[in-house]
Amino acid sequence: MKAIVQTKFGPPEILELQEVANPIPGENEVLVRIVAASINYGDKALVKGEPFLVRLMGYGLFKPKHAIPGGDIAGLVEAVGQNVKQFQPGDAVFGDIGGSGFGALAEYVAAPAEVLALKPANLTFEEATAVPQAAVVALQGLRDRGQIQPGQNVLINGASGGVGTFAVQIAKAFGAEVTAVCSAKNLDLVRSLGADHVIDYTQTDFTTGAQRYDLIFDIVANRSLADYLRVLTPQGIYVACAFKATALLLGPILSRKKGKKARSLIHKPNQKDLVFMKELLESGQVKPVIDRCFPLSEVAEGMRWLENGRHRGKVVILTS
Repeated sequence: MKAIVQTKFGPPEILELQEVANPIPGENEVLVRIVAASINYGDKALVKGEPFLVRLMGYGLFKPKHAIPGGDIAGLVEAVGQNVKQFQPGDAVFGDIGGSGFGALAEYVAAPAEVLALKPANLTFEEATAVPQAAVVALQGLRDRGQIQPGQNVLINGASGGVGTFAVQIAKAFGAEVTAVCSAKNLDLVRSLGADHVIDYTQTDFTTGAQRYDLIFDIVANRSLADYLRVLTPQGIYVACAFKATALLLGPILSRKKGKKARSLIHKPNQKDLVFMKELLESGQVKPVIDRCFPLSEVAEGMRWLENGRHRGKVVILTS
């Protein structure tokens, strides 16, 4: 099969399209013929090996631990291991395999059945592969870390990217009043996703305004922790999706004071949350936003497009 292979850390250009052996599923695994994959900021970090913390987290100190990168997949089941009862050949599935060895940037992958779910019936494979990591990050950030409640004032900082476009819609599905922060060119997009209020960050600094928010979901981490806390309500919660050391270190201290809270999010791929998102997608409450599609041979170009920050929604790779 064809696959993108990484033998060292570096810029996207170090990725090579190679012929490698087809994977063989284990007894609890599913062999998936990948139709489409998507790339996330985390994939870019793992390719580069930067920040260095990603190497210390077990992804390889001097060279990549996993030869084939990529976590998000959507495709068709080709075969199942002897213990797999949930899926059968021909099923259309999607999932995030980033916690189980990666390998999405290839024509086939053997993945644990427990990280997959049936593809939403109303989505194409390209749309479905945009969902697993970005949507579950948004869900866990808002619901689990942010404890979102109906009627709350919620601000999404970085609302037009892969995670942000899902966050706006998920927050609306939970009954929140949503303020979306993005650039001027994306204001209409986030309005179309349900945002009640929009802020062009190039014109307005939301951290200096009079409005207060019950929950801030921060995807870009472009302000100080003090700035974010200033515009929280007395019991408000700030959740950092992007790594923010101050939120990680100061969050527990702030929480002990039973006032404003600051938390970081480390997302955990799992089937239960994927099925929850499947239901929101099939009900029409949430829809994926895809910026561009690239063939497998142009993964480096896709990563560079993601890196330049001009994308809206997700970048998808067509693997077959």
